[in-house]
Parts: sequence; C-alpha cells; structure tokens
Amino acid sequence: QVELVESGGGLVQPGGSLRLSCAASKGFHSIATMSWYRQVPGKQREFVAMIDFHGPINYTESVKGRFTISGDNVQSTSVLQMTSLKPEDTDVYYCNVNGWITDRVPMRTYWGKGTLVAVSS
Repeated sequence: QVELVESGGGLVQPGGSLRLSCAASKGFHSIATMSWYRQVPGKQREFVAMIDFHGPINYTESVKGRFTISGDNVQSTSVLQMTSLKPEDTDVYYCNVNGWITDRVPMRTYWGKGTLVAVSS
C-alpha cells in the first residue's frame, strides 16, 4: 500500500505564494501522471494541474500563469508552486498519482488526504 502525503499548505495573504509538496510513502515502479486537485467541502473536487510523464503539462484555466507543477517520477514526488494567490484559491488541495506499484499489478489511482490553503487578508 502506498500513501501520498501533502505538505506546505497554510494561510497566506492575497498576492502571496505557497509551495505544496507531495511525497509517496514508498516509490512507485512507474508513474503515468501526477496531479493536483482542490475541493471545498460540499463541492465537487476540481482539477488544478497535471504532469504527464509521457505527454504535456495541463492546468485549469484559472491558475494558468500563476501555478507551476513539477514532478519526479523516480523520487515519486510532486510540487505545486502557487503564486499570485487569490481568495478564490482557498481550498483543500489533494495530490493524485496514477501509477504502478509493481510491474505485476494494474495501474491504480492514489490520493493524499489533502492540505488546506487559505488565502485571506
């Protein structure tokens, strides 16, 4: 079993920056994608950014130019660098990995437990 742990959330003023990190409790055999999602309680989880190790990097429109995702599929880590934060970015942010634990099992989706980002003056 692999656990994903997010860190780096907190309270920041509008216009500020935060760096979220995601680390796996043990390494993956292979990773297809690493992503970040966000969710306000009571609302649907929203896609934020994804790094596809065999394709492009994608961002939701509202964060383009402000957020940057990076990932290391050998270390099984991901970072979401967030700048020019706005109050509407306030959410719980979740790390997501689609990958293989070994070469003998199918690809699965893994989620972290989330880290809270609050943007307020």
